[in-house]
Amino acid sequence: MSRLREYAGIVGEQTIEEIETLATCLAGKTILNVNSTAVGGGVAEILNRMVPLLQELGIQASWDVIKGGEAFYAVTKKFHNALHGAKQDITPKDYHVYEETNDSNLEKLALDSDVVFIHDPQPAALVKKRQAQPNRWIWRCHIDISRPQAEAWEFLKPYVEKYDAAVVSSPAFAQKLAIPQVVIAPSIDPLSDKNRELDHSLARGIVEKLGIPLDKPLVTQVSRFDRLKDPLGVIEAFTQARRATDARLLLVGGPADDDPEGAQVYQEVLDRARNNPDIIIRALPPTSHLDINAIQRVSTIILQKSLREGFGLTVAEALWKGKPVIAGAVGGIPQQIIHQHSGILVHSVEGAAYWIKQLLNNPAYARKLGENGRERVRENFLLTRHLKEYLLAFIFCLRGAREEFVRL
Repeated sequence: MSRLREYAGIVGEQTIEEIETLATCLAGKTILNVNSTAVGGGVAEILNRMVPLLQELGIQASWDVIKGGEAFYAVTKKFHNALHGAKQDITPKDYHVYEETNDSNLEKLALDSDVVFIHDPQPAALVKKRQAQPNRWIWRCHIDISRPQAEAWEFLKPYVEKYDAAVVSSPAFAQKLAIPQVVIAPSIDPLSDKNRELDHSLARGIVEKLGIPLDKPLVTQVSRFDRLKDPLGVIEAFTQARRATDARLLLVGGPADDDPEGAQVYQEVLDRARNNPDIIIRALPPTSHLDINAIQRVSTIILQKSLREGFGLTVAEALWKGKPVIAGAVGGIPQQIIHQHSGILVHSVEGAAYWIKQLLNNPAYARKLGENGRERVRENFLLTRHLKEYLLAFIFCLRGAREEFVRL
């Protein structure tokens, strides 16, 4: 049985047949994905699952990771924050480091595939080689660029407009560009270790081995230790809610190769949680997918109190497991959560605290939110839908002239 066929029981046979039919239009074509890290974060997770499926469909798909030093990743973290709208001091030296690193990678990467699919700002400047290539180039932006810091966007925009098309995760993220833009939301893989079904007793055993007690309701946030994920705000919201209800807070995060701020934020979280036995902090390796699956399944409530967000795949992961989710109303999260139907959207620490109390005290309502959330993910945010839309984008890009690119 093919790996793709394993999804038929979840999404239906018709969806699988549509994907297989579309793939025949790309038989033998080469698709190169390029991003900045092989592990850690949603982009790497998606590519790890997507590329083998493309290959199974007869497409010569591959994946390369650019190389950069500490200075480069410090700069691209500034870019990341600035493009999300946070104020950053980006210097001329920073821009030089960015361009110099991309130029160095240009010398090492073979960028002659039929489609070169560049993910996020870190490798965006590789498009300098576009003029010498007869192939097609697509820039895939996984972050929220709806209100970017002007200086950072003005630097990046000329590179983006050298591509044949751009892909964003939400209509709200679209910018005024001279190239077509396509909206394709990210996805989770329901058969991956992070999302596959787990027996409840097995999940409890995994969590207990991590030293996480389960004698109280568990309120959990799974995210990188990143200020934009607001872990300190999560602690404050839990502290407020804890005055009226008995529970534990669990903050789980892990490092990413291209996020140099993670260690500093992790220490800030440890300092804030010190001496509170009802706040548990765990830093897990980025490959701890089964552990994350188990943690989400035994949790009573999942938080994702982001201040800014690209899409927030941890929301879809938790919804898929039937969990009530309280999340910041930012970025792509409102695409996933219909407030008070498939989850809860909040705008403040006080709002998060209020809804933690409400859901802990009303388990029937919390359970209904989880049920609705799972169906929303099934219908909109699974890997098969994502794969189908990528195939359509590749087909249209290859078949049409740049100015004739068909918008999905």
